[in-house]
Amino acid sequence: MHDEARAAPQRLNPTPWRDLRVRALAGAVLAVGAFLLLVAGQRPFALLVLAIALLMSWEWGRMVRHNTWDVPFAVHAGAITTAVLLAVTGLPALSLAVLGIGALVVLALEFGRRSTMSAHGVFYVGLPAVALLWLRGDGPLGFWAVLMVVGCVVATDTAAFFAGRQFGGPKLWPAVSPNKTWAGLIGGVSASALVATLFSLAVSGASWQRLLMLGVGLALVSQAGDLAESGLKRLFKVKDTSSLIPGHGGFMDRMDGLVAAATAAALLSLLINAKAPARALLLGS
Repeated sequence: MHDEARAAPQRLNPTPWRDLRVRALAGAVLAVGAFLLLVAGQRPFALLVLAIALLMSWEWGRMVRHNTWDVPFAVHAGAITTAVLLAVTGLPALSLAVLGIGALVVLALEFGRRSTMSAHGVFYVGLPAVALLWLRGDGPLGFWAVLMVVGCVVATDTAAFFAGRQFGGPKLWPAVSPNKTWAGLIGGVSASALVATLFSLAVSGASWQRLLMLGVGLALVSQAGDLAESGLKRLFKVKDTSSLIPGHGGFMDRMDGLVAAATAAALLSLLINAKAPARALLLGS
C-alpha cells in the first residue's frame, strides 16, 4: 500500500480553538480580579489601575523607543504613580497637572528621538487611569459608572470578535486593521447598547433610552481607540505590545478600547457635572 493510504486521516488544526480557550481563561481571570477590586472600593481598585498603568507605560517605551528600563520610563512611571495617588485623594486636577509635567520632561529627555510619541504615552496611560478613579470615587454610583464603562467595552470587543468571525463581509478599515469588519462593528455596538440599557434596572432614576445611546457612543469610541492603537502598532511595526497576557498580547492590546471609552466618559461627565461625575454619566444631571 502507498504511504498515503496508510496515513491516518488528517484532523482539523486544534490550535485556533486552543488559543481561544487560553484567551477566554486569561480574560476570565482578569475580569474576576478586576470586579472584586472594583467592589472593594476606590483604593483597592486604584492598586489594579496603577499596576496595569505601569505595565502599559513599560509597553509604551518598548514599542516607541525599543527600550524598557530607561530614564524616560522612570519619569513616565513616576508621573503615572503620582497622578494615581492624587486622584485617589480627591485631587484629579492636580493629577492632570502632574501628567502634563511628566510629558514635558519626557519630551525634553527624548528630544529628536521620537520625543513627541514618547511624551504622548504619559497622557495615553495617565488620562484613562485618572478618569476611572475619578468616576469610582463618586460614592455608590461610582461603582456602577465604572462597571458600565468596562462592561460596554468588553461587550463591544467580544461581540465584534464573534460577529466578525461568523458573518465576515466588508472590511472596516483594512489599511489599519485587516481583521475588523462592518459586521463586527454592528455586533459590537448592538451588544454595548444592550449592556448599557440593562444598567437602567440597577441604577434608580436612570433612563434606559439615555443609557442605550450612551452604550452606542461608548462602543463607537472604544472601536475608534482599538483602531488608533492598531495604527500605532503598524507605525512601529509590532504585532503585539508585549506577551504579558496569554493569548491576548500585552495590556495595551487589551486596554485600547477602555483607554478611549474611559477618557470620553470622564469628559462627558465633566461637561455635565464635575462635582458628581458618576451621577452625571448615569443620570445626566
